[in-house]
Parts: sequence; C-alpha cells; structure tokens
Amino acid sequence: MNTQDEDSTIYKVVINHEEQYSIWPAQRELPLGWSDAGKSGPKEECLAYIKEVWTDMRPLSLRKKMEQK
Repeated sequence: MNTQDEDSTIYKVVINHEEQYSIWPAQRELPLGWSDAGKSGPKEECLAYIKEVWTDMRPLSLRKKMEQK
C-alpha cells in the first residue's frame, strides 16, 4: 500500500443506546441515535479501543432481560 492509499481520516468512537460501538469520521456530524464515546484517533487505534471495551456483544436490552430471569 502506498501512502496515497493510507486512511488518514481521524475517527471517533461512537456508542448507541444499546451500548453497541462503531467508528465515525470525526469531522462528520454524528448519525442519529449515536453519541461520542470519548475516544478519537486513527482507525486502527479506535478499533483497538472498541475491542478492549466492548467485551459483551449483546445489546443492552437483551442483557437487562437476561438479568431479570
């Protein structure tokens, strides 16, 4: 890969109401239903952060439902 193909975009980690994570270009307005999770940087750094903090892939509503049983 040459330097022209490298992704120089700065991303921010975003989270939705179900505590699901994604990345979003930092310069763009956040999509509806998502909020800033407080981490930004290069794509690989953001993805590594998500891998570290998103240890339970189940949506929040499912986790709560399972806790009630």
